[in-house]
Amino acid sequence: MSATIDLPQVTDCTATSCAYNHDGCHAFAVTIDTTANCGTFLSLNEKGGLNVVAQVGACQRTDCTHNQALECRAPSITVGAGQSTAGCLSYQAA
Repeated sequence: MSATIDLPQVTDCTATSCAYNHDGCHAFAVTIDTTANCGTFLSLNEKGGLNVVAQVGACQRTDCTHNQALECRAPSITVGAGQSTAGCLSYQAA
């Protein structure tokens, strides 16, 4: 038996070079990696994703106050553009 939970949404993303970002993040779910970067960031000219608002599927940043059992429990997150990637701006050290 499995339980479902409400996953936090990506309410804003300024990584305009990401293929999933076109008027917001349209990946089904993003992963935040061990350095608090968006592991789903993909730099392509082609735009992709679904007609949904992205959710945080997993968080590998174990020292974040929002991380519980490798899942993000923040109400929502924002993602910001970096030089060659994007980072979770909602990260807060525990």
